[in-house]
Amino acid sequence: MKKIVDYRKLLNVDKAAELAALKSVYRTMMKECHPDKFQVEEEKLAAEARSKEIIEAYHFLVSIAPETREQNIGTYTETITNSNILDFEYKQSVLNIQFFDGSAYEYFDVPRAIYIKLVNADSPGRFARRHICNSYPYRNVAKVAEPA
Repeated sequence: MKKIVDYRKLLNVDKAAELAALKSVYRTMMKECHPDKFQVEEEKLAAEARSKEIIEAYHFLVSIAPETREQNIGTYTETITNSNILDFEYKQSVLNIQFFDGSAYEYFDVPRAIYIKLVNADSPGRFARRHICNSYPYRNVAKVAEPA
């Protein structure tokens, strides 16, 4: 959750910001700190570092935006319903779940107690569907492989 809050603060947007607003803020900030705008090497390097932070924040916030989730809800629902869990990893309140269909999702602000229950569950897939998949903010971190 801290990552989400930090990125929103960096771009100066609130929780309800829509994709159009995010894009507008992103473009404005990139115009201001684009490295090609600066002649002095130190300023250019600082601008490059700042622009990388802005790009990362923008892409992250777009990936967790409600509009993005609505666009991908069919694929997400199919994955959590029809594909079993291949592996999962928990680090600093972020739960990364990999599915057999090749997709992976990060779930944010997951309490450690929920992760422990997932580890000890008879059926991790069923536990995740009931208690994690639709309860926490998430983003897709690995695209589903396209059928050949």
